[in-house]
Amino acid sequence: MGTYNFKLPDIGEGIAEAEIVEWHVKVGDVIEEDAHLADMMTDKATVEMESPVAGKVVKLAGEVGDQIAIGSVLVEIETEGDAPAPETEEEMVIADGAEEPTEEQEEELPAVMDDEAEEEPTPAPEPEAAPEPAGEAKGEKVLASPTVRQRARDLGIDLSKVKTTSDRVRHSDLDAYLMYNGGSVSHGGSATRADETIKVVGMRRKIAENMQAAKRKIPHFTLVEEFDVTALEDTRAMMNKDRGDNPKLTVLPFLITAMAKALPAWPMLNATYDDDKNVVTRHGSMNLGMAAQTDSGLMVPVIKNAHSMSVWQLAREIGRLADEARSGKIARDDLQGATISLSSLGPMGGVTSTPVIAPPQVAIIAVNKMQELPVIENGELVAKKKMNLSLSCDHRVVDGWDAASFLQEMKKFVENPIRLLS
Repeated sequence: MGTYNFKLPDIGEGIAEAEIVEWHVKVGDVIEEDAHLADMMTDKATVEMESPVAGKVVKLAGEVGDQIAIGSVLVEIETEGDAPAPETEEEMVIADGAEEPTEEQEEELPAVMDDEAEEEPTPAPEPEAAPEPAGEAKGEKVLASPTVRQRARDLGIDLSKVKTTSDRVRHSDLDAYLMYNGGSVSHGGSATRADETIKVVGMRRKIAENMQAAKRKIPHFTLVEEFDVTALEDTRAMMNKDRGDNPKLTVLPFLITAMAKALPAWPMLNATYDDDKNVVTRHGSMNLGMAAQTDSGLMVPVIKNAHSMSVWQLAREIGRLADEARSGKIARDDLQGATISLSSLGPMGGVTSTPVIAPPQVAIIAVNKMQELPVIENGELVAKKKMNLSLSCDHRVVDGWDAASFLQEMKKFVENPIRLLS
């Protein structure tokens, strides 16, 4: 028998320690070679640790949330025969896992979604079963359907005390009982649940730290403008109808194109601010950070050179980055280098929002939900599709006039699809 000490390898340049995000083994487990041991997170990425040997796990370095120094023993494994010699740092097995957004890419609103969510069909209501003997008090038999019986249990009502004018207790009888006994009429009580304590670790911890730093350092202001997207939606529907092999267009590629066309006149929004050096860099290319919700938390992939892409190319790149982020296979380079960000909750978005800037960027746009609203046009009442865009800016770099002017420039393109796509 031998013992193999699996040491935490050098995950990245300049990294001194890594956090245990999740253990995939426990003491006593018998594992095969290449078994998934743990997920470790640094400021740059989350990586999977795989065992180079087979054997029995006899010791783990710590608990979820603990910081482990590079080069220290992470897992102690008992092996058959002599333990193999430890690998060099270059030979240690590290499988690329889900990438962690750096501080540049964190932002408030999460998710890139189609603006046309599919509605799930509403299930047909279950018919009430035939009356059955209900729980009784003092030997009395009470008739009630299963749904009435369950509701009474949820509300803590003794059915034998409920008066009824029929042969069984009905929902209306429960309503009357509640009203006359100081309760409220409700067809859906909920049971009390125990408190749950959750340790904030991994990506959730990094998001919390980055958001706290952003709100502490950056003097935010948010401007909201209403856009008429009626013509744009007609154009989008027409293009989707004859899209061929192209991906389905949501409203996002059009908004990104409008941003790219408006930014040259207002370059201070497509910029990054170095706090330490007090230097603002106005970027010539628009690298767009795009919020995407994943099972691990918010990630912000970056569409590089978004200003040079067509709406079809943008749609394809949005789909690729969102899929890779959610599957945990996104490359580190795809999470870095954003110069301005866009966040959208699609049809779940509110009427307005106040997105948080991801430093060192100085601006972020949040896309709110689309609504069909009545509008007076040429003396007549007509229906128009409206959408609010919320623009948050760093007031150290961007003035209110500049932000308002940028949104008005965007509006010229969004409300005139021919000009936008020309």
